[in-house]
Amino acid sequence: MKAGISEQQDSMDKLKFYIDGAWIDPAISATLGVQNPATEEIFARISLGSRQDVDRAVQAARRAFTSYSVTSVETRLNYLRKIIAGFKARLPELARTMTLEMGSPITFSTERQATVALFHFEEVVRVLEAYQFEEPMGPGVVRREPIGVCGLITPWNWPLNQVASKVAPALATGCTVVLKPSEVAPLSALLFAEILHEAGLPAGVFNLVNGDGPTVGEAIAAHPGIDMVSFTGSTAAGIRVAKLAADTVKRVAQELGGKSANIILPDADLKAAVIQGVHACYTNGGQNCQSPTRMLIPRAQREEAFAAARLAVEAVRLGDPLDPATTMGPMVSQGQFDKIQDLIQFGIDEGATLVAGGTGRPADLNRGYYVRPTVFGDVTPQMRISREEIFGPVLSIISYDSEDEAVEIANDTPFGLAGFVQSKDRDHARAVANRIRAGRVYINGAPFDRSLPFGGYKQSGNGREFGVFGFEEYLEVKAILG
Repeated sequence: MKAGISEQQDSMDKLKFYIDGAWIDPAISATLGVQNPATEEIFARISLGSRQDVDRAVQAARRAFTSYSVTSVETRLNYLRKIIAGFKARLPELARTMTLEMGSPITFSTERQATVALFHFEEVVRVLEAYQFEEPMGPGVVRREPIGVCGLITPWNWPLNQVASKVAPALATGCTVVLKPSEVAPLSALLFAEILHEAGLPAGVFNLVNGDGPTVGEAIAAHPGIDMVSFTGSTAAGIRVAKLAADTVKRVAQELGGKSANIILPDADLKAAVIQGVHACYTNGGQNCQSPTRMLIPRAQREEAFAAARLAVEAVRLGDPLDPATTMGPMVSQGQFDKIQDLIQFGIDEGATLVAGGTGRPADLNRGYYVRPTVFGDVTPQMRISREEIFGPVLSIISYDSEDEAVEIANDTPFGLAGFVQSKDRDHARAVANRIRAGRVYINGAPFDRSLPFGGYKQSGNGREFGVFGFEEYLEVKAILG
C-alpha cells in the first residue's frame, strides 16, 4: 500500500463553496475530514455547509435563472462544449481524485468513473442539438420550458457520474443549479466546479454547497426557492427528501436502491453467464445500485454454477487502488465495511451455502476497508441477503424449477431498478425481459448505454435520467392556445 500513501501526502483541503460565480467561505466554520478508504487516513478536509449557505446559493441561482433560462440553444451548446473540453483535459486528475476519496481502482476510475461522467455531457449536446422546444399540436402550440432552480443531491459511489447525469441536462435545458455532492467523496465534484467556472458559465447558474444530508440535503429538499430536487441515494433517504419536498409541491426525481435479479435460462452458456454475472455484481466493488446481486439458476445446474462462480472470484485482484492491476479496491468507509460484514454473517447464520469468500478482511490486507468477494448459494427468497441491498461484493445464487418461478422470484422485491436475462434465444430472452418489473433490463451482457432512460419501478425511484428522457425531467410543459 506504500505507493498509495506516498502519492496522497499533498494537501487537498477544499474549504470554500462555489456560489454566485466565486469561491466563498461558508457562513459557519465547520470542517470534515475526507478519508482514503485504502489507508484509513484523512488526506483532505472540506467545510460543512448550513441552511444559510443553501439560502445564498438558491438566491444566486434564482437571480441567474431569469437571464439564463432564455439563452439561445447555441449559447448553451457553447458552454457545454467548453465543459467537455475542460473535462477531457483534467480527466486523469478527476480519476485519481475519485480513487483517493472512495477507493475505486485507478483503471476503473479512468475508464469508467470519469469517462462515463464525461459521456453525459457529450450525450446532452447530442440531444440539445436536435431537440424541439416548441411544436404545433391541435389548435395550439406546446412549449417546453426550463423548470427553474434545481437542487441536486448526489451519492458517493459514482461521485462524478451522478453529478454529471444531473448537471448536464439541467444546464442544457436552461435551468440553474444548487448541487450538494456526497460529503464522503466530495473532492471530484469540487474539481468539476472548477471546470464549470473555467467554461465561463454566468455567475449563479451553477452553485455547490458541501454538507451532510440532515443539514444541507434537507435544506435543499425543503427550500421554497427550489423548483425541482433530483436525488440519488438510499430508498430511506429518498422517502425523507420526498416528504420535505411535498410542502412546496416541487418536482422530485429519484434514483434509489436496487436488488436486481439475473435470470440465467436453461439454454444459456451457464459457465460464461455465471462468470459474467459475478463480475457484473462486483462492478465498483459491488457499490452499484443496479448490480445483479441475485443470480437465478436452474436447480439442475447448481454444481456447475458454483464452480463457475469460484473461478470468477479467483480472477478478482484486490489491492492498492492506485495500482493499475487492481480490479477491486476497498469499500468506501468503516460503516459500509461493517454493514457488509454483518450481512455476510447473516447469510451464514441463515443457512446459505458459502461458495466463496466470507467474513473478515482478505488475508494479505490488514488495513483499509477491504471485503472478501463473496458468493452464497442455496439462497432462498426470504433470506435477508436476498432481500436487502448489501452494496458490497456479495452475490446470492437462488435456484429455480421453472421459468415462471424465476420471474416470480425476480419480481418479489420492493425494488425495480434493473434486471438481467441470459439465453441463447434472444427472442425468448426478450419475452422474459418484458415480464420483469424494472426500469432497465440487460440481455446477454448488453453494455451500459447513456442514451437510453435509466430509473426505477417501485421503491427504486421515479423519473428517468440519461438521454432525452433525462433531459425532459428538467422541462415544464406549456400549452398555448390561439
